[in-house]
Amino acid sequence: MLQEDIVLKASHLKKYYGKEESLVKALDDVSVSIEKGTFAAIIGTSGSGKSTLLNMLGGLDVPTEGSIHVENQEIQKMSDEELTLFRRRRIGFIFQNYNLIPYLTAYENVVLPIRLDGKVEDKQFMQEVLEFLELEDKMDKYPSHLSGGQQQRVAIARALTAKPAIILADEPTGNLDSRTSDAVIDLLKHTSKKFYQTIVMITHNPKIAAQADVQIRIEDGKVALD
Repeated sequence: MLQEDIVLKASHLKKYYGKEESLVKALDDVSVSIEKGTFAAIIGTSGSGKSTLLNMLGGLDVPTEGSIHVENQEIQKMSDEELTLFRRRRIGFIFQNYNLIPYLTAYENVVLPIRLDGKVEDKQFMQEVLEFLELEDKMDKYPSHLSGGQQQRVAIARALTAKPAIILADEPTGNLDSRTSDAVIDLLKHTSKKFYQTIVMITHNPKIAAQADVQIRIEDGKVALD
């Protein structure tokens, strides 16, 4: 594995809460490296530390010890303002509950991160993403007028169109039926290949995890299988 191929690297991450008898080790010396263009699944039981790890990788939480590099930049050394800008530009998030803004149309939700950054969307690339996700005729609709699967695809489009280095997905199929869930995973796999996106996804579903290029199992705050 060449150093330049690694887009995301976590080294000796620890996240501790409490002290002495009440000490909780949410992450206990976790190290992972993920290559560009990889579709990786983080798996583990409830409370194993997988959500804590994802939040660390996305700069949403701060480790007690250890380092996180995204595109060779150590994100914990950034100021709050620098980290906010970096996340907006280089890290896309797909949440289980979609996190769409209800009073914005699907189109406005998709372009929001780009416009918050004071930039103009790449219309050709965006059109390619929307066609790929079969959303071209849904852009003028509000989230409440879309099905769960359509809302999730809008969330995926929002994550993709800003052209981030990595996309972090937290149980993206958790609220979907099995048919829609399969469709969303297929889309994530295809977008990873088609747009050379690196996707790191939490899932508790072994069937879904088996479709990933890499599985990272977290148990009791440690990597059990990489």
